Amino acid sequence: QVQLVESGGGSVQPGGSLRVSCAASGFTFSMNVMGWYRQAPGKERVLVARISSNGGGKYYDDSVKGRFTISRDNAKNTVYLQMNSLKPEDTGVYYCNVLAGWTTKTKYDYWGQGTQVTVSR
Repeated sequence: QVQLVESGGGSVQPGGSLRVSCAASGFTFSMNVMGWYRQAPGKERVLVARISSNGGGKYYDDSVKGRFTISRDNAKNTVYLQMNSLKPEDTGVYYCNVLAGWTTKTKYDYWGQGTQVTVSR
């Protein structure tokens, strides 16, 4: 079955950087659009970045554009999110997921455990 294991979160000061990773299994990774979502405290989960199956197409939410970079390694079934110039409003739990095409909706009714990112002084 689908498994998504996020890692790499942590605590960082404003202006710092982190890279989070997501190891995927249970489906054909190389044929699927992947996305990263953020759930801030008390708020809904929102899509912040997505990447096409071959990595050639990328989308970023306005809140992270120019600071975050999504990438993938199809040989390793892993998707990454490099986060630079972090701001306190980037704080939240970050989840990856399989998308139902070039959309914000997920393909499967499944979420991993996520990885916590905290940006504060």
